[in-house]
Amino acid sequence: MSEQAFMTGNDALAEGAIRGGCDCYFGYPITPQNELTAYMAKEMTAKERVFIQAESEVAAINMVYGAAATGKRAMTSSSSPGISLKQEGLSYIAGARLPMLIVNVQRGGPGLGSIDPSQADYFQAVKGGGHGDYHLIVLAPASVQEMHDFAVEGFALAEKYRTPVMILSDGRIGQMMEPLKLWDKEAPAAIAKNWALTGAKGRERNVIRSFFNIIGALEENNRILQEGYKEIVKNEVRYEEYMMDDAEVMLIAYGTTARLCRDVVRAFRKEGKKVGLLRPISLWPFPSDVIAEYAEKVKLAMVVEMSAGQMIEDVRLACNGVIPIEFCGRTGGGVPSIDQIYTELLKLL
Repeated sequence: MSEQAFMTGNDALAEGAIRGGCDCYFGYPITPQNELTAYMAKEMTAKERVFIQAESEVAAINMVYGAAATGKRAMTSSSSPGISLKQEGLSYIAGARLPMLIVNVQRGGPGLGSIDPSQADYFQAVKGGGHGDYHLIVLAPASVQEMHDFAVEGFALAEKYRTPVMILSDGRIGQMMEPLKLWDKEAPAAIAKNWALTGAKGRERNVIRSFFNIIGALEENNRILQEGYKEIVKNEVRYEEYMMDDAEVMLIAYGTTARLCRDVVRAFRKEGKKVGLLRPISLWPFPSDVIAEYAEKVKLAMVVEMSAGQMIEDVRLACNGVIPIEFCGRTGGGVPSIDQIYTELLKLL
């Protein structure tokens, strides 16, 4: 029987990572994800696993690089400005084809911004963030339960495809408390890592690197990366439909704004208006095909984000001009209210 708990999103994610087999956590404090780091400091050491508060975000991501290269389940977390500092190391890790888990509990920006929740790191997360041709698998939780579950699943996905996985949350989901069911199974079994740096006694040595100075070697590494990304796009697209069966109007939102949009959908349904919600769960790979299919059925779509409009670009590409795409959002840590979203959509209807 599953163990019940009442936790913040940050604590739930940390507990999920531990139950998912996290061997090593490396972090540096920043609001609004500090509870996650504090939880790992207490629980990882109690379980005789590795916890290090690094001297900086740059140091933390490079510690992850080293630990992941040895085949350990390694993780780091931060909030928006801290994630920016990790981008170079993250590009190195992606180029070296190493599995790891990174968590961004987003805050307002640009710059140092504020500690209020935001969704303005979408571009950074799904378009790479660092240099070079690479992607991260990006999962966007909309509840404390999903914060927990995605941490467990994140390590398994990272190892399956030998790639970094990001959980893209925000300060509201990280700080709020909800009941949840804790993972009560064995941690997903680690995939054999015959590439890992575990000592070369009795075998050929392994080399982990993202630097290739032989002509053609870097292009070949990029070919391998791109083939892996095609498999991820084929197998790992995730989304949730809410009252979309007969919808004539489609709201599209993820994370906190998706929670708000569910209430908006219910309000319109009470009035007999056929509004539904499509929630992307994997932001990369993005559910472009399913959005394109609905674009042939509905009359209008409205994207809701806590940003100036970033995911809306991927929605427009998916819809390819078939229907009007409208936008409702707030920036700089502002959270749209249910009334604001309802009113904006009512004007369009």
